[in-house]
Parts: sequence; C-alpha cells; structure tokens
Amino acid sequence: MDIFALFTTRVTEALRAEFPELDPDLLTRVVVEPPRDPAHGDLSTNAAMVVAKPLGKSPRDVAAVLSARFRDVPDVEAVEVAGPGFLNFRLSSAIWHQVLKAVGAQGSAYGRSDLGRGERVNVEYVSANPTGPMHVGHTRGAVFGDALASLMSWSGYDVTREYYINDAGGQITILAQSTLLRYRESLGESIEIPAGLYPGDYLVPVAEALKAEYGDSLLDKPDDVVLPLVKDRVLAAMLELIKADLAKLNIHHEVFFSERTLHGPGGDIEETLQWLRQQGMVYEGRLDPPKGKTPEDWEDRQQTLFRATDYGDDTDRALVKSDGSYTYFAADIAYHRNKYLRGFKHMVNVLGADHSGYVKRLQAAVKAVSHGEADIDVRICQLVRLLKNGEPFKMSKRSGDLVTLADVVEEVGVDATRFMLLFRRNDAPMDFDFALVKEQTRDNPVFYVQYAHARTHSIFRTAQRDMPGLDVTVAALAGADIGLLQSEADLELIRLLGSWPRTVAAATVAHEPHRVAFYVHELAAAFHAFWAKGKDDTSLRFVNADDPNLTLARLALVDAVRQVIGNGLGILGVTAPEELS
Repeated sequence: MDIFALFTTRVTEALRAEFPELDPDLLTRVVVEPPRDPAHGDLSTNAAMVVAKPLGKSPRDVAAVLSARFRDVPDVEAVEVAGPGFLNFRLSSAIWHQVLKAVGAQGSAYGRSDLGRGERVNVEYVSANPTGPMHVGHTRGAVFGDALASLMSWSGYDVTREYYINDAGGQITILAQSTLLRYRESLGESIEIPAGLYPGDYLVPVAEALKAEYGDSLLDKPDDVVLPLVKDRVLAAMLELIKADLAKLNIHHEVFFSERTLHGPGGDIEETLQWLRQQGMVYEGRLDPPKGKTPEDWEDRQQTLFRATDYGDDTDRALVKSDGSYTYFAADIAYHRNKYLRGFKHMVNVLGADHSGYVKRLQAAVKAVSHGEADIDVRICQLVRLLKNGEPFKMSKRSGDLVTLADVVEEVGVDATRFMLLFRRNDAPMDFDFALVKEQTRDNPVFYVQYAHARTHSIFRTAQRDMPGLDVTVAALAGADIGLLQSEADLELIRLLGSWPRTVAAATVAHEPHRVAFYVHELAAAFHAFWAKGKDDTSLRFVNADDPNLTLARLALVDAVRQVIGNGLGILGVTAPEELS
C-alpha cells in the first residue's frame, strides 16, 4: 500500500470532478509528499498551484474547493490550505493501521512496483582496464552500479548487468610485455621492471603457466607471434582475477563485452561509421580550437567528424585519428549502437570521476544511433579517500602500487564496504574511515542499521521468554488488533514504514540508491528511539506480559520494521543479521 500514490489518485480524481476542462497531461505534475514540517500534517500536495493558472484562478481558491471535497472523507481527520496554496492532510490512525497491515500481508514484496513495466535496461558498471586486480578506485562504481541494478529490478525493470572489457588499447600490449618480462624471470633470468610496465606480482602465475606450457620456446619467437598469444592468455587470466575480486563483493555481471570485437575489418566500428555516413551524421571538416585546455581528441586538420552538436554536445567529435586508427569515441558510438540493436532503449553507464567530460558526448551518441528512441544516464562516481581515525590510511600494497578491492573487503568486510560506499551521493567525494566502520556504535551507519534488524529478532526472543504461551506465528501477527496502536510513537513509526514505497520508487526514477541507505538508517533510528522510550514508559514497551493483545500488536509493528529494513538492505546487497556478535 503506497499511501502517497493513493492520495495522488484521490487528489487528481477530485480535480477532474471539479474541473473537467483540465488537460489530463497537466495532472501528471500533481505531487503528494510529506510536508517539510511534520507539524503541518501527514501529507501535502501542490495540486492547486499546478492547475490554478490554466483555470484562471488563484491557487488558494482552488485549494479551498479541493479541501471541501476531503472534509467528510473518513480517513482524513483534517485538511487545510497553507501558504501560497498547498493542501495539507492530517490522516486518521485507521489508515496508518491499514498501511501496517499491508506491510505484513505483502512481506518481501512490500515496496515493489511495476514502475519499470518490464522494460529492458542495460546497466554498465566497473568496466576497468583488464590489466590487474580491482583497486579501491573501482570499488565505489562497482558497488553503486550493482545496487542501482538491484534497485531497478526491484521496481519492475528487466535489468542486464554489463561489463565493458577495455581490451583493445595500447595498455594491453604493455600488459603482454609485462607478462613476458615475468616469463623470463620464471625461467631464471634476473629482471628489472622499467617504468611504464605493470610491476604487480599478479602476473607471476600467468608467467608460470606459460613456462609450464611452452618451456623457454617463447624466447625465440618474434613479437608478432608471441605477443598475440600472450595477450590472449593474460587477458583471460586478468578477467578471471577481476571476476573473483568482484565476487568478493557479491557482484556478478551477466554480460562481459569485449572492446576488441568492435575493431578490425567488418567490426562494429567500421559498420557503424558506414551507417553514420548514410544517415548524414558524419562529415569531413576541421574543428575550431577549443577554449582553455586542449582536449585529447582535437587536432588542427581535416578529419572525419561526428555531428555531435546536432544531438546536444558542445562540439563535434573526431572519429578517426591522423594515423588512420579509430578514436575512443568512435568505439563508444559503435558500442552503444550495439546495445541499442540488442534491444536496450534504456542505458545507464557508471563511470569514474575522470570521465565527467563524457556525459554529453555519450548522450549525443545514443540519441543519434537510436534516432531519439533510446536514452542514457551517465552516473559519475567521485573519488574515495581512505582514512583511519581521520588520518590518511595506506594499506598493504601487495599488487605493485595498488590498494586493491580485496584489501578493503578483507579489512572491513563486505557489508561495511557496500553500505558505507552507498551512504553518500555517488557524485560527492567521500571519506572512508576504516576505524569508524569497525565501531559498534551509533556513529557507524552500517552497524546501526544491522543492529536495528537484529534487535527486532531479539524482541521476539524476549517475547517467547517472558510470554511462552503467546502465539507469534505469521497468522497470529496478521490477526493482531492493530487498532490498539494509538500512541504517537506507534503512529510515527508506521508513517515512516508507509513512506518506503514512495522512497524506493523515487530512488529508482532518480537512479540514486543512496536514498535507500538513507531511508533504512532513518527507520533504524526511529526504531531505536521507540525502544529507548519503552525503558522509561512501560506503556510503550514492545513486550508487556500484562497485556498480551497490545504485545501482539506491537510485535506486528516490530515485524514490519524487520521486513522493511530487510527489504532495503537486500537492495543494497547488505546482509540483515538476526544477531550481532
């Protein structure tokens, strides 16, 4: 039961009844939400301000007409016009009891919706160069992308998780050369790793495997023979290493797309460039010198250009380098056209902080290759600063000069890593304090939320101990007399439970999983506060042996809190423990 969706429907129906001349599209702008000040009521709507101008009336006059229609509605205790024309509702406890019943009845489905209507969406995230293990710089994007994919699945989208393997650039040749150096080392040669090559010892097992298979025979082969062979072997090994690292965070992709498949004769880039020419989206010309810093894709020469400005970009973009090879952007266009041809009209790309300049060009590319049918949202994940007790923290660097994803997970665990990286907007820089996330205090957000979930189970154990004859089965909780929950503390907690469907829907539309993390933390805080009140006021205790009916009603409330926290943590990929050690 989504109380906000329910009243949005009621308000728009009232508008249609009072003002049938209104354009139906205008009514889609009507919003029902919590008022900024809880003292103003339970719900507030902008309806009167949305429709006043087309009606030629003042917002307050429209609000007064609307308020009259709600004054005799049984579950509305009061309705008033406020400010420039807001309509504020104060609801009866009976409707909040219906919300609580809905949580119990829907269980793990509470808050799910068909918002996505089964539409396919491609969420591409991580997409790190396959040149070694995942490092801490990749971890935030990995967690964000995975949580966003779960969030969109929860809300009814058909989600594909995709990893773009950057396996076609010069870094792959450097990776193969670094592996060959380790191969020579495995054969007994003393080596020094020059600047520019990858020094990590993660290449040693690949070198040992080459030695086991080929002995020293690769030493006599020319580069044009040995490098392609080593590239294939080391790429396969690095991809398995990356998959294993991601699995440490319970992250698994359905699709691994190789950039190399875009290149070469008959590849997607060549085919896409031909298609772009046919569509008139490409021309031969010169780019004006850029203002400020010169970007890497600008050359003062006649060249093949994509008409990116026709699709919202700041400048047209080069597709072919002076040496005849394709630019990175040419590969980007071909790759996103490939996504569109695979049936994805909704795409989300999760990129690092150094890719903020890619947003407009990718949006232009998707708009062009789909003739405006597809959309893309590029989410930028800002940098993470590692701290310990507020001071910069340098961990062990077992893989060359990298701080790896595995290091972070080993230090603080999967749950803390995932929750803390989601407990802030993705586009805001963040500090990750290893000391804080190990504390078992309210200052540690992940502990605070998991402790709330564990406390719900503890309360049931207390009930079984103190009231051994009390039936607390699912059926018994469903039949509890919820009407006994009349205190402001009860209703405050239920109101928060009632906002979960709206929260998860809004998070989905905005592509912001941090809203889920914020919500479960707020719910945990409200639940802990309720528990603390019961220490001083026996009438607010969850378990009261002298009042089994009220106890059963309160346990239904506790179970609803357990369910909703569990639902939220599930979206975030964080466990919901029954006990904490």
